Amino acid sequence: MHSVSQQEAAEANPVSRKERTRFWRDGRFRDMECLTASFITHEFSPHSHDTFSIGAIEVGCQVASIRGTREHTGPGALYLINPGEIHDGQPGAPDGYRYRMIYPEVALLIDIIEDVTGRAFHGMPSFGRQLLTDPELAKAFNLAHRRIESGEVAALEGEESMYCVLATMFARHGSEIIRAPDHSEPRAMRRVRDHIAAHFDEEIGLETLAKVANLSRAHMIRAFRKQYFITPHAFQTDMRIRHARHLLRSGATPSDTAAACGFADQAHMTRQFKARTGLTPAVFRAG
Repeated sequence: MHSVSQQEAAEANPVSRKERTRFWRDGRFRDMECLTASFITHEFSPHSHDTFSIGAIEVGCQVASIRGTREHTGPGALYLINPGEIHDGQPGAPDGYRYRMIYPEVALLIDIIEDVTGRAFHGMPSFGRQLLTDPELAKAFNLAHRRIESGEVAALEGEESMYCVLATMFARHGSEIIRAPDHSEPRAMRRVRDHIAAHFDEEIGLETLAKVANLSRAHMIRAFRKQYFITPHAFQTDMRIRHARHLLRSGATPSDTAAACGFADQAHMTRQFKARTGLTPAVFRAG
């Protein structure tokens, strides 16, 4: 485990006046991505992850939107965001906020569930609520996160702390979903979503998507936003960023990644990447 740049700001100050991030991957948890950050003005564009997004606010306030609901979150709040869930976030107070996040893969959570229960887990782990208040668990999460970040405690202690927190999170707030076709999702919008996902690295016109949906362009845009809380273009950009993460993790250069994902140039990808992750592609790649 190693890290790139970090906030070593004085903890006495509620939120550092300078925006700071530290990003790393922890090999003890399937190279789980970890982030600690202070944001004063940075606003996350609507985005999603292939992994779970789990975290807690340490100081300050964030305003986040998910599933069409906008909420203020502060200390004691937990983020338990499932893979693929569109969400955003921005400071909810003048001093911003400081928070800690991890991005565990589905396979990691299944490993932990099977270890705890002693039996095979055949469904999809899921959290029923994405933004909730659980001060006790939020405090335990932040402590475990600090332990794996600092490296000052014994390796076993840090690993054990985070393992127990994740197990408790699922036991307290998780559920099992046996995947089945989602008949509640309008078929036309599913076709549009799948078309964008299959051609995310290409230039796609509204006329093409309207034909896929068999709707007018205006109707298609409205219906897509209603179903997924994001526009078709924003969804395509999010798909490009999700693919960029995979390429950067595998060692691809930012310039090659930008070309492979359909961005006009590296600068364009960098702007969109930071808007959705809070990090530059270079920092993410080196983490």
